[in-house]
Amino acid sequence: MATTSVTSSSRTDSASEKLRREILDGLAAPGDLLAESAVARRLGVSRVPVREALFDLERDGLVEFSETGRAYVKRLTPADFEELFVVRLALEPLASRLATPQLRATTEALERNIAATQRARTVQQVTRLDLDFHEIILTASGNTRLLKLWSSMRAELELWLGRLHRRHQFQTSETQRETIAAHTAIVQGFRTQSPAECERIMRQHIQGWREWLPTMEVQP
Repeated sequence: MATTSVTSSSRTDSASEKLRREILDGLAAPGDLLAESAVARRLGVSRVPVREALFDLERDGLVEFSETGRAYVKRLTPADFEELFVVRLALEPLASRLATPQLRATTEALERNIAATQRARTVQQVTRLDLDFHEIILTASGNTRLLKLWSSMRAELELWLGRLHRRHQFQTSETQRETIAAHTAIVQGFRTQSPAECERIMRQHIQGWREWLPTMEVQP
């Protein structure tokens, strides 16, 4: 009985991860129907793990259900962006101030992230590494509640940021250069500036994200 339960759980996890990557990488477009039977056939599993995976992705903000119970890839609106922006602006500058003492001692993890971003070959890789960079700072803050709040919206941040990258800039190299330049400046701040100044640098960085808010819903 335990083996069956573990197998079912692993199938759900596998289906969830495959669907997550399809959505975050833009292979499934906003508003696309995720019919259980069709998804199950495509992934080679039964409908049960697919149904459970869809519930998981709904909790992460990547899938939404209609009143009739049909699952769709979530459409993020400017209002969603505004909410994400406000929360980022509240959490990340504070986390940067708290993280400064630890990151003053060593910025190795951030430097490795920037090096990985330099090696990235796709905009999807750049997007994930961008958020990994910010997560390193949240972790270094030592405030588990700040990190928990940020982690709870990471999937939606990746969904939105990936769509912005694909729409705002058509060449991976341009997105890559801008990300590396911004993150290098943040790292330099941690090495040389006060906690208050690091907080200001991060606030300015997040406020720059606000300028990407489109006047209409983002499409891939």
